[in-house]
Amino acid sequence: MKALKSNCDANSGKLMPLINLSNCGGKEDCIPACPYDVLEMRTITPEDRLKLNIKGKIKTFFKPKKAYITDPNLCHACGLCVQVCPEKAIKLIRIQN
Repeated sequence: MKALKSNCDANSGKLMPLINLSNCGGKEDCIPACPYDVLEMRTITPEDRLKLNIKGKIKTFFKPKKAYITDPNLCHACGLCVQVCPEKAIKLIRIQN
């Protein structure tokens, strides 16, 4: 297993994870990787299901749980969730103030 490199920012609220639900396979690797409990797994909402591309619809048919953000202000931009996601479904984006 590859060693994870954390670049945690002492201040939270500058960056947040953005999850591509069409790419998310619900493998849950991101949940325990996050030291700040920013992410959770839950069943995809009907609204989000409508936005999926064909690949996402197929993945969701077999595994309807997806990663969701609990509170973006808790994110310390360590990038651990990005590193562990086998689907490359997570990236960090700057929060617009």
